Amino acid sequence: MKLGILGAGGIASTMAKTVAGMEDVEAYAVAARDLERAQVFAQKYEVKKAYGSYEEMLADDEVELVYIATPHSHHYLHAKMCLEAGKHVLCEKAFTVNAEQAQKLFDLAKEKKLLITEAIWTRYMPSRKMINDIIESGVIGEVTAVTANLSYTISHVERIRKPELAGGALLDVGVYPINFASMVLGDKVKDVKATAIFQNGVDILDSIAMVFEGDRMATLQCGAREISDRMGSIFGTRGYMQVQNINNPEKITVFDTDHKEVASYVVPKQISGYEYEVESCMKAIQEGKLECPEMPHAETIRIMKIMDDIRKSWNYEIPWIE
Repeated sequence: MKLGILGAGGIASTMAKTVAGMEDVEAYAVAARDLERAQVFAQKYEVKKAYGSYEEMLADDEVELVYIATPHSHHYLHAKMCLEAGKHVLCEKAFTVNAEQAQKLFDLAKEKKLLITEAIWTRYMPSRKMINDIIESGVIGEVTAVTANLSYTISHVERIRKPELAGGALLDVGVYPINFASMVLGDKVKDVKATAIFQNGVDILDSIAMVFEGDRMATLQCGAREISDRMGSIFGTRGYMQVQNINNPEKITVFDTDHKEVASYVVPKQISGYEYEVESCMKAIQEGKLECPEMPHAETIRIMKIMDDIRKSWNYEIPWIE
């Protein structure tokens, strides 16, 4: 399969390096807002073709799947362009800036009979099944609570600090702890409360409490100003487990009621972790599916609505870019 990369920033380079180590997929083309930047990227990562506009790449009949690696603010516009050009789409998280945009893209993809999915890599990784298997084994008993945090010192980055680029902590890093809690506790959310510290018009540190059916709770934190331990903990009636780095799990440790370690698991060796979402896309396209089972459209919409409601509670609205 020939992959086109829309955008030539840091995350795009990670995808190009990942695909270089994969079979049955080629980093065929890259498009940037100017040709020189695309050419430098293509030469560095051995991408066959470089385009100085997104429209030019999308006009290339050889491109089958497009990976969107632009700021959140432009995901809707760029994904729409890809679908209208007849291309399958793998769009970086957060999928769009709100649920309404996401639904419009899903509707268009269905009309065009094209696959589109959110590239939130933690949904596709083998570590997700490992965590689920441990829970289902009953070793920690009934799961009643989750904590998770994720923070990076990225407040200086343009796409984070600018409101017009849909900046802030929630869309960029908050989506991970929300997804982490959802993967463990499910989709039956009864209540969400969130507070935030704002700087220069964007949320820079967020605290989120989610109450799920069955008297279960997730307590989450995300930030773009400080470093956190990125730890996720899953608490049960007979023990608990810790996930080292919820953004790209490295180790899973299980403890009993006496806080003694009873088991530990290391995740499989990977290229970068991006390969799993690409593999899922290829499989789904080959099978004629319009969504990936690891991240169904309905789940993307549900998570987007949670973040929409959080921002609404802050009286904070992200401007649309059509």
